[in-house]
Amino acid sequence: MSRPDADRLLLPDAEADVRPSPQGAAARRALLAHPVVLLVGIVLASLNMRAALASVSPLVSEISQSFGLSSTASSLVTSVPVLFLGLGALVAPWLARRFGSEPVLLFALLLLAVGILVRVAPSPVALYGGGVLVGTAIALLNVLMPGLIKRDFPDRAASMTSVYTGAMIAGATLVAASSVPLEKAFGGSWEASLAVWSLLAVLAAVAWLPQVLIAHGRTGHEVRTATSSASSPAGKSVWRSPLAWQVTLFMGLQSLWSYVLIAWMPTIFTDHGMSRSTAGVIFAFNNLIQVAGAFGVPLLAGRMRSQRPLIVLVTSLVAAGYAGLMVAPVSGAWLWAAVLGIGQGGAVGLALTLIVLRSGDARTAAQLSGMAQTIGYLLAAAGPIAAGAVHQATGGWTVPITLVLGVCAAALAVGLFAARDRTV
Repeated sequence: MSRPDADRLLLPDAEADVRPSPQGAAARRALLAHPVVLLVGIVLASLNMRAALASVSPLVSEISQSFGLSSTASSLVTSVPVLFLGLGALVAPWLARRFGSEPVLLFALLLLAVGILVRVAPSPVALYGGGVLVGTAIALLNVLMPGLIKRDFPDRAASMTSVYTGAMIAGATLVAASSVPLEKAFGGSWEASLAVWSLLAVLAAVAWLPQVLIAHGRTGHEVRTATSSASSPAGKSVWRSPLAWQVTLFMGLQSLWSYVLIAWMPTIFTDHGMSRSTAGVIFAFNNLIQVAGAFGVPLLAGRMRSQRPLIVLVTSLVAAGYAGLMVAPVSGAWLWAAVLGIGQGGAVGLALTLIVLRSGDARTAAQLSGMAQTIGYLLAAAGPIAAGAVHQATGGWTVPITLVLGVCAAALAVGLFAARDRTV
């Protein structure tokens, strides 16, 4: 597959089976006549796509103490949203076809703001219930934002992807670095530190509102061009394709090791004597350094017939970083954060690129993306829970990290199959 073809397939569209009518096309042209409004909305929405997840990790200890949670129960604070990243991905394409991407994205941002506020209510039920809302909202953003970019910027998909992924990582970096300082600024209130990020979601919703108004009237004018199904144009179900499962499992395994770090990296450092402020800054650095891998690895992958060398590279980096956390968590913290960051960013970029490169057309890419995100995030949700339970049972981090190294080995094995020059 040539690079231009890969760019056209990049970012599967949740509205792939919908063709706008003349009225809808006119509304879309009106929307694209305001590119600054559209770009601001995309950037602000993207800033929210990891922020609500990254804001919790530096404060897990305080949240646990506040409610008297065990390590396993604490892991649910981060695992519940991840679980609903997978479940929410199931309904996002249907919502986009039914109501249009712009209204659903606006709804997702408002739901995210509500979920963040519910999460800080003085009740464990609200803590987890808010996580459900947060995860569902981010799932809608995850699925619909790439498709909207592909739809409205078909000739600049790669560059706009850089903008959107860069903003997403920047949002995670900002909140990770700010969570503990904000807690201190609010007099030791972790609730206020988390709640403040609802304002970021509201700001993005306000910026998105003009796009909804400009696109008003487009919904309902679309013409369905094909039935929505989990099958390729030739009628073969992606769910029955071994290659599709290999891509999906690589997506899930790399997500699992990333969400274990999102949930527990600062705690690993503080359990070994590091201050919470320093742990938060290193965690933010880890998020920031992911930009290098997320940008560089997909560019290399698109120019290679087989991506096996990149599979070996990213899994080796992640394994080396985890091993470093096990043997020298404090003295080598900055190094391990950098190594892990490049590996994490490269792995997620490679996983998304494999969806494109292993798909023969846009419709298959959309179906494979839905499969990989749904199964991948459901698998990833088990990571923080399992790591917390094993940590609680063993009283340390050696066994949990050893298990994650096994995940790295599994990702290497399945990734080598997924990276072959074939299509679903």
